[in-house]
Amino acid sequence: MEKKLLYLLALALLLPAFVSVPASAQVRKIDISVSNPSDLERKDVVLAVDWQAIVSKFPAIAPKGFKVLDEQQREIPFQLEYKGHQQPQHLLIQASIAAQGTQRYTLVPGKPAAFVMKTFGRYVPERKDDFAWENDRIAFRMYGKALEGTNENAFGIDVWTKRTERMVINNWYKTGDYHADHGEGLDYYSVGYTLGAGDIAPLNGDTVVYPKNYRDWKILDQGPLRFTFQLSYESWVVGGRPVTVSKVISLDAGAQLNRVEASYTFAGSELPVAIGMVRRADPGVFRIDEQQGLMAYWEPEHGKDGIVGTGVVMAEPPLNVKVTATQLLGSLKTESKVPVVYYTGAAWNKAGLIKDAEQWFNYLNRFQQGLAHPLKVTLQ
Repeated sequence: MEKKLLYLLALALLLPAFVSVPASAQVRKIDISVSNPSDLERKDVVLAVDWQAIVSKFPAIAPKGFKVLDEQQREIPFQLEYKGHQQPQHLLIQASIAAQGTQRYTLVPGKPAAFVMKTFGRYVPERKDDFAWENDRIAFRMYGKALEGTNENAFGIDVWTKRTERMVINNWYKTGDYHADHGEGLDYYSVGYTLGAGDIAPLNGDTVVYPKNYRDWKILDQGPLRFTFQLSYESWVVGGRPVTVSKVISLDAGAQLNRVEASYTFAGSELPVAIGMVRRADPGVFRIDEQQGLMAYWEPEHGKDGIVGTGVVMAEPPLNVKVTATQLLGSLKTESKVPVVYYTGAAWNKAGLIKDAEQWFNYLNRFQQGLAHPLKVTLQ
């Protein structure tokens, strides 16, 4: 009996030498290489890395148990993007990469630091169902059901100008004093019954057929690097057929533009839609490139409040553009349940980052080139 126990003990000690341990189970870090194949410098880009690809390399990784280090071994902010799912879909990091350059990041086990929020948004029931969102550059809002029937009712995307990297939404709504600039910015952008700063709606002939204001909202991701939410609208009739729409909107840290994904549901063939930007009565500066799917507007100066520039960049051009007395309308056709994806947003000259029309147009052109030449990610 004693010899048998000694034999079993010896066998147990030898087993590790004969059992093959999967290489993936031994991984204690992952290197992420991000390369920029273009001649365009990429600054403060929020990059999405497939989470399942990370897990396949590092099965032991825990969503709340790792840190991201740069090449100097400094911890940098990151975000796990869920897009409304139970499990992470992407790892988000913010990168600045020179033209033809490469940056490397490392994922290591550990407790991450608390990061400063660079994006934020929420439903605002105390202000008649507003939905407001922002990043460290600019802020926006859309209007809800409670505003209908009031003399304040409007439809399109509203712009709140900012010249601070801090999040301002909660404080501005708390004080209610956001129509005057106290050093952080203000709300002076007028939307009215237009598409504002890049909203979308169906067309019936040359007429924009607006729905009622949004009915339901859902936050899909709440910062610190990307804020994403969904708005749903009740059915309305366009050209004799019922139409519904759902919009998924996201805003990244360091960006002037939102990503918009609008999905229409309807019976029959294609539905004409228009993406629009409000036009002012006084002269402004336009830049339109239909083949590249780009339209931009640098508004006339609004007294001491400054100047706002608005712009739209299509994910898949072209875009047919018509300039009316009240709006710039970029039209296209969509199929039922096939998303229209585009980018829209604004800049304020008094923020000090984009000061004139040429700088705004250059920003939009560079953004468009960035879409055409995405950064490349390699896991090691």
